[in-house]
Formats: sequence, C-alpha cells, structure tokens
Amino acid sequence: MKGIIRKEKKNVKKVLMQAVVVVVAAAMFFEQTVLASGVASVTQPLTNLKTLVISIIGAVGVIILAKNVMEFAQAYQQQDSSSMNSAIKGIVAGLIMAGISSVLTFLGIS
Repeated sequence: MKGIIRKEKKNVKKVLMQAVVVVVAAAMFFEQTVLASGVASVTQPLTNLKTLVISIIGAVGVIILAKNVMEFAQAYQQQDSSSMNSAIKGIVAGLIMAGISSVLTFLGIS
C-alpha cells in the first residue's frame, strides 16, 4: 500500500512540474503591450544641455576669432612672422569653435 502511494506521489510531482514548466514557457511568449508616450520627454533635457554647450563653444570661438584677427593685423603691420603664425593658428581654432555645430553635423554627431 505504501509503495503505491509513493508511486502516485512521484507521478503527481512529475505532472505538476511539467505543468509548471509549460505555464512558465507560455508566459514568456505572451505578447506584452507597452504604454509609452515617447522618449522626447526623457531626452529633451539632455538635448537642451547639448545645445547650450555647443552655443557657448560657438560664442567663445567667435571671440577667439576676433581677437586673433586683430593680433594678425598688428603682426602684419609690424612684419613679425612668428606672431603672424601664432595668430593664424588662433584664427583657425576660432573658426572651428565658431562653426562647431556645423562640424558636428558634418560628422553626424548632432
């Protein structure tokens, strides 16, 4: 009698385990509906910060560009080739900084 009960318990456990596995597998494959309104509300502050930083860099670039153009004019007037060389490097740097948004767009970053 005890042997029959033990066999029945093993069969019941086996059937229950199979049922649990089937239920878990079925639950994994159910389609879930996600209610999301979009990512703009999450990424908007980061986009605003990126725009602000790029604008600041561009404004500083314009200031550097103007300063180096004046330095180049003075160096040209005094025929100082090392100062002209330095001013030309500053002009190039100012142009890059002033046009940073265009450069980033060209590179595909913004």
